[in-house]
Amino acid sequence: MSDNDTTPADLGLPEKPRRRGGAVAVIAVVLIAVVAAVLYAVNSGSDDTATGRTKVRIGVTDASKAYWKTYKELAAERGIDLETVNFSDYHQANPALSQRQIDLNLFQHVLFLANYDVSNDDTLTPIGSSYVVPLSLYSQKHTDVAAIPQGGTVAVPNDKTNQARALLVLQQAGLIELKGGGTVLSTPADIDTAASKVTVVPVDAAQTVASLPSVDGAIVNNNFALDADLDPSEALFGDDPNSPDAAPYINVFVARAEDKDNPVYHELVELYRDERVADQVVADSKGTSVSVDRPQAELEGILAGLTETVRGAK
Repeated sequence: MSDNDTTPADLGLPEKPRRRGGAVAVIAVVLIAVVAAVLYAVNSGSDDTATGRTKVRIGVTDASKAYWKTYKELAAERGIDLETVNFSDYHQANPALSQRQIDLNLFQHVLFLANYDVSNDDTLTPIGSSYVVPLSLYSQKHTDVAAIPQGGTVAVPNDKTNQARALLVLQQAGLIELKGGGTVLSTPADIDTAASKVTVVPVDAAQTVASLPSVDGAIVNNNFALDADLDPSEALFGDDPNSPDAAPYINVFVARAEDKDNPVYHELVELYRDERVADQVVADSKGTSVSVDRPQAELEGILAGLTETVRGAK
């Protein structure tokens, strides 16, 4: 018997009488079978055969947004009871999925997932795409990129994936040059300082907005920009969500590898594209998010390529 097996004693049931009639023995066997059936239903955690409904727990980082209410209502109409589990720390949602505390998550782009899988020897996988949002350069001192002076300073997020993306944005804006053109894993050490116009200052992503008064510009993640009421239309520059170079930054629905073909999960992916949800997602992002519909196989291919890149850099 394994450590995970449940016995009647574990459940607080009396032991089976040893010297009673056959009827008692039959009743005990039936009780055990019923308990086992109940345990199976609870542990499977998804299907309620009595009501024909399915429960799915999805990990997110923005559960208060209005579109989740709409999304849940539409899912309920299809017999899916969707529960959002909110994580304040981006680094908690993938372990929770791997440990089966949740069934799916939707908060990360493919590159973030690749870094997680490599660092944790895990196999979480994308099953559907949602959107891409630009990573943008803001300034309180200048109204266009050309006005940023030679020798100026620009703050960038200091976490691995956002920092590399920020450096690529600054290169596209003509403010820095990266040795060899840069990659999705570039760091400030890869900057060709002699050929660059500005100096880069890495700070915690949550502090990029706070740094604006003291620098010439800052690369600010979309969620922090919106929380600070920055107007995306006033950003000096941003990467193009429609560009092939944006593939690593596609936000994805993620599942455990063994669940990647679950039809209920794929139904939720399709439902997310319903215009009643999609329109609210765009409105919430102040028009910055761009819906992306990539096949699962293509997303898996993007992940495989990025995983190889990340692993090769270890």
